[in-house]
Amino acid sequence: MIPPRKPMRVALLFGGASAERDVSVASAAQVMSALRALGHRVEAFDLAKGRLSPADAEGVLRAKVAPTPPDPVRLPTVAIAPRLVEEMLGVDVVFLALHGGVGENGAVQAVLDSAGLPYTGSGHLASAVAMDKDIAKRLLSTSGVPTPEWVLLRPGDDLEDLPFDGPVIVKPNAQGSSIGLTLVKGQEDLSDAVRAARRRDTDVLIERFVPGREFVVGVLDGDPLAVGEIRTEGQEIFDYEAKYQVGGALEIFPADIPAALEDELRSLAVRAHESLRLGSYSRVDFRMDDKGGIWCLEANTLPGMTATSLFPQSAQAAGISFPELCECICRLAVRS
Repeated sequence: MIPPRKPMRVALLFGGASAERDVSVASAAQVMSALRALGHRVEAFDLAKGRLSPADAEGVLRAKVAPTPPDPVRLPTVAIAPRLVEEMLGVDVVFLALHGGVGENGAVQAVLDSAGLPYTGSGHLASAVAMDKDIAKRLLSTSGVPTPEWVLLRPGDDLEDLPFDGPVIVKPNAQGSSIGLTLVKGQEDLSDAVRAARRRDTDVLIERFVPGREFVVGVLDGDPLAVGEIRTEGQEIFDYEAKYQVGGALEIFPADIPAALEDELRSLAVRAHESLRLGSYSRVDFRMDDKGGIWCLEANTLPGMTATSLFPQSAQAAGISFPELCECICRLAVRS
């Protein structure tokens, strides 16, 4: 008989002050419920507020994801405080339910490394590289993972003409969840799109838009999970509202595609994961053009763990329940 695994003491770190705060809170609510159901001791830590009492944690984690992200001018400036780290000392693992900002760009990971605290997801360097879309796309390209052509606008750079034929995507260089993203079809709309992106980041990425089907693949412990397809009715991009509102998009897991296409997507997902030196899990996003060409959009180091998130759906379609997934992510962090 296999002995039961010892319950873990888990510090659930979430919230913070990024534009993806609402998504982080929603992820944390799902993870806390799953881990507690498995018998683990879970303590809640909000990166913006510190350690939460059980009553405060219950109130925060009942919040829903709003249709639009928080306004950046209303978000407080937050750094992970030494006191917060001290309060987490002694836990078995820190579960990072953070999205965007310092929670996903390697800053929090570096602090936890210096404190010797094991945490979920990727290390500080891989997190920083994957969050910087320009650097990530350079690494993907050199590793043989096709990614749409792009140009980076730094502060003070101006762009007089669209850099590619056809529509382009304009987005912040270091932001997730399609926040600050605009599909631009004409030169007359380019300046407004750049200004919108610069509200979220000083560096702006302009990327050739790939019309067609959208796919996602989860990667767990080096292995690809199920391929999913995202279909959005009446719109060409999978925007923030479609991602986090129930019914915002049709998410098909597993995708109804030929075996050869499935194999190609799963292989490219693992190659992207490895090229960015990612950790125990990730989610890789793709577009397929009308000629069957596959293009990698990005890899997510801390994919959403909400009720509608894609990574848990990819795992579920591969036969891994949500509680099992949360448990596995924790165990992998402790193992590494």
